[in-house]
Amino acid sequence: MVNHHNQPNPDDRSDNVEKLQQKVQDTIENIEAAHDTMKFASGEEKENIIAKNRRREEAIAGMRAEIKDEAHDQQQQ
Repeated sequence: MVNHHNQPNPDDRSDNVEKLQQKVQDTIENIEAAHDTMKFASGEEKENIIAKNRRREEAIAGMRAEIKDEAHDQQQQ
């Protein structure tokens, strides 16, 4: 007897580009909000915000590369 309840969902990548673009936009907004917060932050807090924004910039670069790959894959189908 086959148990159909434990089967994984099919891989639907049709909206990955849109989802990634939204994540990029959200991350950019977080960077901008962090810049506003830095005006009121102490020295150590500013350093932490700067470091976090660097990581966010790296994440954005990765997401943009993934967007490019996903868009290319969608064109190939």
